[in-house]
Amino acid sequence: MISSSAKIDSTARVEDGARIGDEVEIGPFCVVGAGVELGPRVKLVSHVVISGLTSIGEGTTISPFASLGSAPQSYHYKGEASRLKVGANNIIREHVTMNTGTAGGGMETVVGDSCMFMVGTHVAHDCIVGNNSIFANNATLAGHCIVGSNVFMGGLSGMHQFVKIGDGAMIGGMVPVRRSIIPFGAIERDARGLGGLNLIGLKRRGHSRTEINAIRAAYHEIFYGAGTFEQRLDRVVVDYAEIAPVIMIVDFIRDAGKRRIFMPHDASGMGDLDDAA
Repeated sequence: MISSSAKIDSTARVEDGARIGDEVEIGPFCVVGAGVELGPRVKLVSHVVISGLTSIGEGTTISPFASLGSAPQSYHYKGEASRLKVGANNIIREHVTMNTGTAGGGMETVVGDSCMFMVGTHVAHDCIVGNNSIFANNATLAGHCIVGSNVFMGGLSGMHQFVKIGDGAMIGGMVPVRRSIIPFGAIERDARGLGGLNLIGLKRRGHSRTEINAIRAAYHEIFYGAGTFEQRLDRVVVDYAEIAPVIMIVDFIRDAGKRRIFMPHDASGMGDLDDAA
């Protein structure tokens, strides 16, 4: 179904079965597959390919030579009818690629709202990306990664499979992310470990000075305090029970998934960076 208010260039190809919402703009030489749904006011600038079972939320703009909804780059994919879901008001720039999911990963790849994906970024199969996150040029996700909201990924950074990035984290340029990163954590280019907290991000998102000071104190207790790591986490839960971002960090650590977390490179118990694949 194609809305009567949609504008489709004469050189574009929209296959039968595609659902095109109100005020959608499809520019020159775009290809939209039969299983695609474009929400209201989506704009495909030109030379965009949207394929597979893919939905794009309202107000999203997609620049030339982006390819969304193509088959996963996975040997395990056997042609199952998996999906790609992209939320509203995203900015997707040139040469961005996003793949559908696989049977081994929940059957869908999901991107939230109001994100910016700069030139050449990639979201692989079965990834989940939150809201208001920014991927600088050529930042890439391997399969099954989870990226929170308000995350910044520097240019040419790359995430290993199954890595999780907490809300508000900041990743420097060209960083190989082989471990999970706590909420509000910052990791520098040498990738030896956490470089501290993303304090600028915390301030920009309106956290009070009192709350930021509590997060900093909890961070120090978790990674440098006395006792075992688990004992430190238990103390922090008691001491900062009313500080939601601190509890978020503790919950993230306790449910980090297949990859261990990055710790400060000078903290005890860091261990070998090279986890098994």
